[in-house]
Amino acid sequence: MCDSSYLSIDLYPTDTEDLGGALARLLEQWSTQVDGLRGVGGTAFLPYDFSDQCTAWLRVSSADGRAAEVQAGWSGIPGWDVNPFDYVPEARDVSDFKPLPEARITCPPSDLAARINANRIALAGTGD
Repeated sequence: MCDSSYLSIDLYPTDTEDLGGALARLLEQWSTQVDGLRGVGGTAFLPYDFSDQCTAWLRVSSADGRAAEVQAGWSGIPGWDVNPFDYVPEARDVSDFKPLPEARITCPPSDLAARINANRIALAGTGD
């Protein structure tokens, strides 16, 4: 279970009033981050839980941009310190990432981006 309450409060005004739209907007940023790894590699942190005391992230690492490891884990960065609609500045500060054991997969960044986009489209269409 993940805390998504930060997506529905007025700390970070957006152009959407519904949770589905807010999640779609978060996934749009994820997609941009993952697309940036294709062909060149690197590391991107994608937030998925915004708790008061910490945040949960997916760390997407790729040496060559063709294969990526996606690892779930936690950071001590508090959820209230991360703008879910512009999280990249905070993602650059994730230096205390603690991976969850056995919570990882390997896949091509293009497959990951396709899945993120499919979920983004589905969430954008929920309207609630």
